[in-house]
Amino acid sequence: MATRAQALIPISIAAVIIGAVGLMSVPSESKLESVEFPRGTIMVDDIPLEVQIADTEPRRVRGLMFQDQLPYDQGMIFVFDEPGLYSLWMLNMQFPLDMIWFDVNGKAVHIEQNIPPCKAALEIATCQSVVPEHDALYVLEVTAGFVEQNNITKDSTLTIISI
Repeated sequence: MATRAQALIPISIAAVIIGAVGLMSVPSESKLESVEFPRGTIMVDDIPLEVQIADTEPRRVRGLMFQDQLPYDQGMIFVFDEPGLYSLWMLNMQFPLDMIWFDVNGKAVHIEQNIPPCKAALEIATCQSVVPEHDALYVLEVTAGFVEQNNITKDSTLTIISI
C-alpha cells in the first residue's frame, strides 16, 4: 500500500506541469494583438541597421516576441519618452539576443550578450530580467553574436538616421 507521500508526489508534479502548461496557453494581449512596427534606419558606430521601432507601450510590450529570426543587419530599437533604467526580458522569444542600452546622446551605457530566450513553460517561471547599470533612452536588440562580430563596446555610439 502506498504511503501518503508516495501518492502526493506524483500528484504535485502533475499539478505543477498542468499549471505551467495552462500559463502558456492563456492568451496574452501581446500575442493576440496584431502589432505593426514602423521601420527605420540607424547606425551603431559605422554599421547600418534596419530596425523595427518600438516607440509605444503596446509595441514595447510585444517587442520581438514570437518572431522566428532576425537577420544580422536588422534589429529592434526601443524608444522611451525619457531616460530611465529600462529592464527587458526574453518572454516568448525564439532565439538569443544581444542588447545595447544608449543614453540621450547615443552613447552605449550597457551591453548584454547572448541572452537566452524563455519560450518553454518551465523557463518562463525563471525567466530573468536584464537590468541596465545606467539610465538610457534607447535599447537596441540584435541577434546574439552581433556585439562580438562588430566589436561593439561602451565606446560605441548610436546614430539615428530615420525613426
